[in-house]
Amino acid sequence: MVNKRGLLTKFVLLALLVLQTREVRANSRVESFVHDELQFGQGLGFPSIISFHGDSAHDILNGVGDVVQAWYMDDTTEEEDQRLPHRRQPDVPVPLAKLLGYADKSFGVHTRKSDMHVPLKDLGIVAMRLDADNHENDENLTMIRGLRGYLHMDIVTLTPEKMPNYEAMIKRFFEEHLHAHEEVCYCLEGSGYFDVRDEEDRWVRVSVRKGGLIVVPAGIYHRFTLNTNNYIKVRALLSHARSPSSSVLAYA
Repeated sequence: MVNKRGLLTKFVLLALLVLQTREVRANSRVESFVHDELQFGQGLGFPSIISFHGDSAHDILNGVGDVVQAWYMDDTTEEEDQRLPHRRQPDVPVPLAKLLGYADKSFGVHTRKSDMHVPLKDLGIVAMRLDADNHENDENLTMIRGLRGYLHMDIVTLTPEKMPNYEAMIKRFFEEHLHAHEEVCYCLEGSGYFDVRDEEDRWVRVSVRKGGLIVVPAGIYHRFTLNTNNYIKVRALLSHARSPSSSVLAYA
């Protein structure tokens, strides 16, 4: 009887050890996933950008500030129109010229002295400018897709004329949320706003216009809205296939 109890005790201890080992491995996989998903969104931004050379590197960074801009939002209420700029008074812009952190040294992209304190790279947002008029044959876009593994692309058009229940839908877009995968939005026409929280939980509004491409890393709380033009056409880049049942909300 004693031997049976001893064997039972050893079996239980062995089972607990196996379960603990599996738990540690599972946690390691989760930590690895989080690291892999967020690594380019912490610090310098798009790590694979160093693979770009010469004109390609210059092209995607040159003029980013013309198509992607950011500023701290005022204290809006639910009753106010989310499509308004909602800039603070006085205005508190968040310059994007040094978003990649090492743009000046690596690619010779000129930045103003006033941009040298840019904090937005700490939020993990990546921004660049592409040729929206040539998006079907853009070599830079092809290069980005290959480097980051964006195997799937969808074109989404948001406008009252093409979207039933438009007002209700943009309210849903504006609900704060996060994704398990990085979100890539390439604006082909029109314009819109992505709002992200900074390290002090303040809202930063990122305006994206034609030619602007932004990457919102996995695990970052954000929301999306159109502006008062009520029109945007975007190319969504995905590393995973979108299921037929998923809605356009997967992109916001």
